[in-house]
Amino acid sequence: MPYRLPTVLTLAVALLAAACVTPPEQDAARSATSPRTTSIEGPTATAPPITTTPSTPAPTTTTATPPVWVVGANPLPLRPDGFGKVLPTPPVLANRALPTADRLPPPTGGYAATINPIPADVLARSTWRPECPVGKDDLRYLTMSFWGYDGRAHTGEMIVNAQAAQGVTRVFGKLFEARFPLEEMRVTARPELDLHPTGDGNNTTAFVCRPAVNLKTWSAHAYGLAIDVNPFCNPYIKGDLVLPELASSYVDRKNVRQGMIFAGDLAVRAFTNIGWTWGGTWTSPRDIQHFSATGR
Repeated sequence: MPYRLPTVLTLAVALLAAACVTPPEQDAARSATSPRTTSIEGPTATAPPITTTPSTPAPTTTTATPPVWVVGANPLPLRPDGFGKVLPTPPVLANRALPTADRLPPPTGGYAATINPIPADVLARSTWRPECPVGKDDLRYLTMSFWGYDGRAHTGEMIVNAQAAQGVTRVFGKLFEARFPLEEMRVTARPELDLHPTGDGNNTTAFVCRPAVNLKTWSAHAYGLAIDVNPFCNPYIKGDLVLPELASSYVDRKNVRQGMIFAGDLAVRAFTNIGWTWGGTWTSPRDIQHFSATGR
């Protein structure tokens, strides 16, 4: 049947042409779902400019950093008597609460105290010398726990007369039990005796080989029979002299702050119980920081 071949070929060509033509709706759908590509041969479309609105930076807040006071860093002008000029108490020290630097490992439990002969290295850095009124063998080296103004327990060191060692450890055990704060407890070093006054010390200490204030006789400290407790918070007062010299705000004993000592309080009772007297009962000078076994 000769007519069938052309008809078949015609039909095949028609079907092949139909397969190569994409209906418009299919082309539109494919364009919507396919990633857009740019031909490197065709013209490059120009994207519309991108506009941005400048953002306003968030306001920054700054927290005032409390001033850091470095004890002993600021020499005072001198008075004619050689002491530092008594100046108003700096605001950072008016309610004194400086942290305690650990010189010895802090206690791991409750109150702990040791009594030993003075180690050679401690003796070498102390104020003891052969002309002191007490021999080195008559002194003892104590370590005792205490609470700092920072609310943490620390270990302090002190040199006292051997006869007073047991009683002193009992006193500081009472203070520790009551969480009475001490800022510092360390052995006074020999160079400190000749330093220019700065008027801001607060070291609780005992043995210091020096004369009494304004006297040529030995202080009870030179025998290891006196202790000064928080001297900045409990100053020595005589006329217009205040020691430490920047502790003038603590002359007002009505403004009660931590570390201060008052008649009949725990500290006074604890020292009285071992037979020591308190310089806060003196008239002139009034030595509020001072406790002694000799009465002076």
